[in-house]
Amino acid sequence: MGRMAEEKGQREERIIMDQDKIKEILEKYDKRLKGSIEFELNDLPDNQAFSKEYEIFKEETLGKTETFYEKTCKKIGRIIKVDPKEEERKKLQESINAAHLTITPSEAYSFGVFAGLFIIFLALVIAIFPFIFDIIVSGGADTAKLKIFFPFVLMIIGAFLIKPAAGFPHYLANKWRIEAGNQMVLCILYVVMYMRHTSNLEHAIKFAGQHVGYPLSLDLRKIFWDVESGNYSNIKESLDSYLESWKEHNLEFVQSFHLIESSLYESSEERRLELLDKSLEVILEGSYNRMLSFAQNLKSPITMLHMLGIILPILGLVVLPLVAAFLQGALKWYHLMIFYNILLPVIVFFVGINLMSRRPTGQTNTDILKQNPNLRIYQKLNLGSVDKPIYVDPKTITFFIIGIFVLIGFLPIILHYTSPDLDSKVIGKGAFVVGILDYKCSTYGSATTCKGPYGLVALLLSLLIPLGIAIGLWFYYKTITKKLMKIKKETETLEQEFSGSLFQLGNSIEDGLPAELAFEKVANNLAGTRTGDFFKLVALNIRKLGMGIKDAIFHKQYGAMLRYPSGLIQSSMMVLIEGARKGPKIVAKSLISISQYVDRIEKVNNRLKDLLSDIISSMKSQITFLTPVIAGIVVGVATMVTTIINKLSGTLAAGTQVADQEVSGLAGMADILNITNVIPSFYFQLVVGLFVVEMVYVLTILSNSIEKGVDKLSEQHSMSRNMLIGVGLYVIISLVGIIVFTILAGGINIVAG
Repeated sequence: MGRMAEEKGQREERIIMDQDKIKEILEKYDKRLKGSIEFELNDLPDNQAFSKEYEIFKEETLGKTETFYEKTCKKIGRIIKVDPKEEERKKLQESINAAHLTITPSEAYSFGVFAGLFIIFLALVIAIFPFIFDIIVSGGADTAKLKIFFPFVLMIIGAFLIKPAAGFPHYLANKWRIEAGNQMVLCILYVVMYMRHTSNLEHAIKFAGQHVGYPLSLDLRKIFWDVESGNYSNIKESLDSYLESWKEHNLEFVQSFHLIESSLYESSEERRLELLDKSLEVILEGSYNRMLSFAQNLKSPITMLHMLGIILPILGLVVLPLVAAFLQGALKWYHLMIFYNILLPVIVFFVGINLMSRRPTGQTNTDILKQNPNLRIYQKLNLGSVDKPIYVDPKTITFFIIGIFVLIGFLPIILHYTSPDLDSKVIGKGAFVVGILDYKCSTYGSATTCKGPYGLVALLLSLLIPLGIAIGLWFYYKTITKKLMKIKKETETLEQEFSGSLFQLGNSIEDGLPAELAFEKVANNLAGTRTGDFFKLVALNIRKLGMGIKDAIFHKQYGAMLRYPSGLIQSSMMVLIEGARKGPKIVAKSLISISQYVDRIEKVNNRLKDLLSDIISSMKSQITFLTPVIAGIVVGVATMVTTIINKLSGTLAAGTQVADQEVSGLAGMADILNITNVIPSFYFQLVVGLFVVEMVYVLTILSNSIEKGVDKLSEQHSMSRNMLIGVGLYVIISLVGIIVFTILAGGINIVAG
């Protein structure tokens, strides 16, 4: 018994020793594995970027960081709860998941119902308690009509708003898909780049997540988050589940990733690389074919949208002065403003956005501001010196500019109340006498009603309102994009030249030249180019500052990447550094492959630009020429019609003093062509001018979406140019038209006399 107990104790001791050895071995290799992973995944130019952004992502998914829309939906969801139909619920849930929203379909639907009912309730309050409207609009004969018309319009808006507001997650999801879709070619490129030298899908996806940029990077991080949170057991299951959401929207992306997954199971290195190359080819060819179909199907809807939504409504304004006169004043300026400045721009915008939601993956634009938040300082206006900068938010100056122009533009309204004696004053001589304000006042009992201004001076001052808004927006967008666009263009130029320089660098390393010397050789060969400057800076950091390749490129103070914030170049250089650990042959092959990939992407993008060139050039001409010119001519013609009616109205009123048999006929004509029934030229021009500003804004967004997908920086830069040219041309054409047609109207008056 004693011996058995002793043997049992010895066995237990050996088991404990074996367990300690196993534990020691596991700890040893665990440290090695962690060290390898830390080098591959964290020893990057911004080694905390992934973990920091991943924490931000977790905060967003846990509901700690929410948008105003999400917070509002949750608050309304606690007050009222409206459940959508099962089919609509599924669609809303898909859109909520796609846009990474932290709300439920019921909360989104409740928000839409609440928004519509709130506006209807507001309309009923105004209708039931008319004194509320007296606070908003006081005085004048039109007030009673406004009290009926305004609540009625609000009710219609509220009723039609319910469905779009409830489906707002669909709009957010479409916007997300377009923006993420533009990054998918780069995503596949980064995954393939990494997997050519390291066949590890998990590390490749992390590598792509670090360089592809927001919002697709958030999707890639969610793949890991779903594994860590226990939703899926491994990265492949999580990835496959994510790809399911793209099957209906971008099948090429799904097929490319499946080819990448298949390469993991190939025993032949040649076959593995062939599948990786095929994955990039699939998404490039798929993007081209989808964009070809999109371009062919887009031309007709865009032309129809422009004609029915912009040109025809503007042309219809020509006859409005006569229509208003024949309708005996039933048509008011606020009717035009509601239709032309609220309803029509909203309709054109949402119809255009719906067309853009069908845009397939094409461009590979990256937002340098999101990838490099430190560049936001360039969006400030420096009123100091280089040594002592004084940064001012350009919004402040923008509001000041717009405020000054709008104040001067509304001077006729202000002077009417402060200096009533100007109402009837005129300037000019002979037949070309024009009024300054030219208000038409009439007295009914104890109440005096004035309508106008109809004067030429008032009309000319009104042109300053759309001009001031355009100048303010031009100044704002120009200020926040000027320096960033310069960096973006330099970076794009560098990226265009980069494929050739990478090929040279790869060949030099393959010939046995050390990477440090290869940079200097390529810099000398490409002297005078943006690429040559980049490689020269890397070579100088190596030779003069004694840095290694990694620091020469990614050093926080002196690294070459600071001057060229390109995700493509950054990831290419990281592939070089990663491949350097595995030998010069691996580095050379990786760089040569990257150069070939970049060259193929550039060729496909150029083909896509050719497909869309006709539509893009047509829209740009509409923005900067066609719409402003037509609107300016319409304002001039309408001014002439109003001026003629004004003079005929006075002539007919004077003619009623002749013989009795002529009085009734002249009086009837005087009632029909009564100038007080015509919309004042001041308000007419204001409606048209604001409509032009809004259309330039909407068409610029649509044009940029067609050309580049979601690229906020390019959109804002185009906005600054289009606002100044488009609205400026409108003001010039209107000014010339008003003067010319007023002179013509004066000539007609001479003949009539």
